[in-house]
Amino acid sequence: MNNAMNKVLKLLVLLPAVLFLVTGIRWLVAPAGVAPEFGVVLGHGVGLSSQVGDMSGFFLTLGICMLVALVTGRRTWYYPPVLLLSITALGRIVAWLFHDATLAVDLIAPEVVVSIILLVASRRLPDEA
Repeated sequence: MNNAMNKVLKLLVLLPAVLFLVTGIRWLVAPAGVAPEFGVVLGHGVGLSSQVGDMSGFFLTLGICMLVALVTGRRTWYYPPVLLLSITALGRIVAWLFHDATLAVDLIAPEVVVSIILLVASRRLPDEA
């Protein structure tokens, strides 16, 4: 039973990791196609450079850390994506509360759910601390 649950948990980590990697690559090669998914209008010049650099870095870091955690079994690799996702969700809530942004529940919910999955995985899956 534990082995089956761990396999399911690994899959629940692997799927968003791959999605994050694909999203990061999309930001690098076709930002105009991915930006609308996040409600973003692409800038120009340095603004575009910041958008592509920041967003690709964010998503590629998420995916890479999650894959490294799965491959190495080291729990420390789960924590950077938990922090990134949790702080992003918090930032979205702050933007809604204080800056008149739309409450992006459709973006916040997956960030929170994946963070919880990663925290569970950090306790159940690692071979090493």
